[in-house]
Amino acid sequence: MAMGIDQRVLVTGGAGLIGSALVWELNRQGVENVVVCDKLGCDEKWRNLVPLRYADYLDGDELLAQIERSDEALGRFDAVYHLGACSATTERDAGYLMRNNFQFTQRLAAWCLRRDTRFVYASSAATYGDGEHGMSDELADLGRLRPLNAYGYSKHWFDQYAQRQGWLGSIVGLKYFNVFGPNEDHKAEMRSVVNKAYGQIMREGRVQLFSSANPQYGDGEMQRDFLYVKDAVRMTLHLGQSAQAAGLYNLGSGKARSWLDLARAIFAALGREPAIEFIPMPEALRAKYQYFTCAQINRLRSSGYEAPITELEEAVRDYVQGYLMADRRLGDEASSAG
Repeated sequence: MAMGIDQRVLVTGGAGLIGSALVWELNRQGVENVVVCDKLGCDEKWRNLVPLRYADYLDGDELLAQIERSDEALGRFDAVYHLGACSATTERDAGYLMRNNFQFTQRLAAWCLRRDTRFVYASSAATYGDGEHGMSDELADLGRLRPLNAYGYSKHWFDQYAQRQGWLGSIVGLKYFNVFGPNEDHKAEMRSVVNKAYGQIMREGRVQLFSSANPQYGDGEMQRDFLYVKDAVRMTLHLGQSAQAAGLYNLGSGKARSWLDLARAIFAALGREPAIEFIPMPEALRAKYQYFTCAQINRLRSSGYEAPITELEEAVRDYVQGYLMADRRLGDEASSAG
């Protein structure tokens, strides 16, 4: 199911971090017949679309209205990459999250299945909660997982629903771990620590990290599986284009690295000596904080994905020097090269 340049693709959340990066990678593969779907508000997310090549734009509400009006209203798509969602782990309106993250996905998936259209959707590593039951995408009993926040639950509920419906044998769900990289400026407090720390270092010459509230981890030694967005979209397209791929897949680097590692990599990319200050973790976060995440990516590798995954230090250097310092977005590389 290799992607032909004449194929027609729908990308929801197409102005967001992963969505716009996916369109960028599709453009690099010669695919421009892309319909971008999103909900553009008053932030600067629209700027991510400026350097990209796509055929049309569709508002998220209009997408649902169209598919409910008629299965044929939007024409034929070869693949749908559903990356649009409210991804705020601090969002407390659970009803909104269920409408936006569960019901929207439910209706879009059903439409794709009726039309025999390849459907790939974003789940999340947040579905694993504190990792008590591991972080394996081969877990058969999804009901054992206990997400720590409403966002994680909204994603987890669709995974369970798709499993009960028997859909996971035909569609692909992606459990993204900590994705960071260019085109995330609009995410406000949900921006990566790389993005936030860069700004803080430019303003104050230092970076602040949370101290640990868990005696098993020292300050700054809490660990995450950090994944560069360029790797994330290559993995996503690989699975979307692999006819045999189906079910849930972890998308991560397969390595756990500490916040200290990340902060030092940022300073190294800037050619500065590390200046790190620890501040207390807010009470509201303590009970819901993940101290360790690491993707088991055996299923991804078994699907035939053989590309090397960018090391943290190299990814941070590319992001900081190639995009943050230059105030560029994905796609600006081509225009600046000319």
